[in-house]
Amino acid sequence: MPEKRKLENIRNIGIMAHIDAGKTTTTERILYHSGKIHKIGEVHEGKAQMDYMDQEQERGITIQSAATTVYWKEHQINIIDTPGHVDFTAEVERSLRVLDGGIVVIDGQAGVESQTETVWQQANKYHIPRIIFVNKMDKMGANFSASLISIEKKLTTSFLTCQLPIGAEDDLRGIIDLIEEKAYYFRLGDAEENFEMGEIPVDYVDKVKEYRQYLVEKVIEYDEEIASKYLVEGQKLTPAEIRSLIRKATLTGKNFPVFCGTAFKNVGIKLLLDGIVNYLPSPRDIPQISVFVPSENSPVQLEKTPNLPLALAFKIVIDKYNNKLVFFRVYSGKLTANSYVYNVTRQKKERISRLLRMHADKKEEIKEVTAGDIAAAVGLESTITGDTLGEEKKPWLLETISFAKPVISQAIEPKTNRDKDKLRDALEKLKIQDPSLHYRIEPETGQIILEGMGELHLEVSAERLRREYNVDIERREQKVSYRETITKKLENVEGEYKKQTGGSGHFARVKLTFEPNEGRGFEFVDAKKGQEMSNKDAEEVKEGIEEAMSSGLLLNYPLLDIKVTLLEGKRHEVDTKPGDFKNAAVLAFRGDGVEEKNKRVAELGVVLLEPIMQAEVTTPKESYGEILASLTSQRGVINEVTEKDERAYVIHAHVPLSNILGYTTTLRSLTGGKGIFNMKLSHYQKVPKDVLAEIIKKEKVIA
Repeated sequence: MPEKRKLENIRNIGIMAHIDAGKTTTTERILYHSGKIHKIGEVHEGKAQMDYMDQEQERGITIQSAATTVYWKEHQINIIDTPGHVDFTAEVERSLRVLDGGIVVIDGQAGVESQTETVWQQANKYHIPRIIFVNKMDKMGANFSASLISIEKKLTTSFLTCQLPIGAEDDLRGIIDLIEEKAYYFRLGDAEENFEMGEIPVDYVDKVKEYRQYLVEKVIEYDEEIASKYLVEGQKLTPAEIRSLIRKATLTGKNFPVFCGTAFKNVGIKLLLDGIVNYLPSPRDIPQISVFVPSENSPVQLEKTPNLPLALAFKIVIDKYNNKLVFFRVYSGKLTANSYVYNVTRQKKERISRLLRMHADKKEEIKEVTAGDIAAAVGLESTITGDTLGEEKKPWLLETISFAKPVISQAIEPKTNRDKDKLRDALEKLKIQDPSLHYRIEPETGQIILEGMGELHLEVSAERLRREYNVDIERREQKVSYRETITKKLENVEGEYKKQTGGSGHFARVKLTFEPNEGRGFEFVDAKKGQEMSNKDAEEVKEGIEEAMSSGLLLNYPLLDIKVTLLEGKRHEVDTKPGDFKNAAVLAFRGDGVEEKNKRVAELGVVLLEPIMQAEVTTPKESYGEILASLTSQRGVINEVTEKDERAYVIHAHVPLSNILGYTTTLRSLTGGKGIFNMKLSHYQKVPKDVLAEIIKKEKVIA
């Protein structure tokens, strides 16, 4: 089909869900029924179009987000299919940053699950309008009413029920459209999703009337004229008027239409596509763009204009031909192939050699990409995730993308010495593609430490090194990524960096105050007085503190939540060089030598923090007692136990990561392979004294 250029006809959406809710299957059916693909690829057969990585096909899960474009009723829909596993939420985060709308898929039997809540909160952060699709209505135990209760309890009370299923489980026969007051009868498993329209079943008539009236009364406030027609004149609203009200309500980001069906059996996907077009926003519906203008030193609201190119890079992929593909969203203006663009973040001009429309790992070359669209570029060698592409004469910056810090680490080493350089190169490429993956080199041992968001994340990353970069590695014991913080205020701390080697030397002196900043991260206050230091000197001081914080004071773990105030400083006309104030700040923070460092640990009351995970364990009822005991024995605190169904419980607990590493193996043993385990970072907490002593002993570090 020809490229669609009208902004109002574009939809940029993400599809997100808890693992196994049927997200990728839903995406595959959207591709098929929109005519994008001509053969359905099944997840369980390892043939899903959007899960193109070998590991995705083998594991049956989505690991990295994949983009595609489909067309439906004269609308262009750019889709990003995101992972459902908690270890890969960074992929969801970067996708949501550039999307306008979303589909949240829910298992009709399980209801809202833990990762659904996580992606919901991520979408709330970016104020993204969403449609909720209650999937798997043919599954044993599927219950639409129970799913609505789950949505209300765990996600939102402002849902707009637009459809009702006719039957459930093996008796699922169709869908009732509450707006049209029509029934659609399907043949489950019909690949073409053919349906027949008919009368609403007699036993559903009263229910339809009740739900429709409730729907109308929830959205009537969004149009005074239609409200007057309904409330004052007592007229019945037309389907077009109700759809108009639902669209307005949805675009506020506070009301969420609910659809239903079963993607695997081809029920409700075409109606869902209609919902995407009818209710989710186009780029034209999105408020003004917020940009940072350096000359103003503050954010401003920018009117969308076709004259100024402005785009955000949100994902990097290095393909099998070693091409670096930069995925970006255009917010205004246009970008063209064989042209130059200015990377505002890097302050560097770069050349776009090719522009690509992506379908998973397949590429279609295009000549230009305009406001509101999503595409990929080849040639932007310096660009990384979060960079702004724009105009050198007006260097406006878009808000970048933030990612959570790793919570788990593992030492790795190449199996052969000749692979050492190869490993470093491969890690750099992985790091560029996956901002939630970090690596560092231990200065004392030379060991490479790989850091990630969970056990599966590390496992998948190690396998990518082997498969994509042909580097065989040995993986050592996994370790927890602890953090440090301070508990005491320390005022008027001096740091002096001085070196004299004949001729001009180095000199800088600073005076700082350190204090706890619980829950607020790192805060730097420039309170210097007089003319002894420039603003650039103060910026160096800040950089020095950030560098010193990266390796802490107690056990060399990163330090969190500290406020640093620069009181004063002194420079020398000749001897002060760039970097001297940075070194002076490091000395003020860490002291000079082991004795001063240990003294600073005591003065600041440095403590070790451990990651506390929010764990969700699904266990058969017969194993409940053993699982409960196993969690509490691992310093776990049980928060809630809910009944999933007549056969299983779900246990919600907070457990230190150090105690729950490898818990999947324990769970498998205690439940005969029937248990399910998910966890995500909840917060950091002070390590108990007895545990700290064990950590120090294990790491052979003298505090």
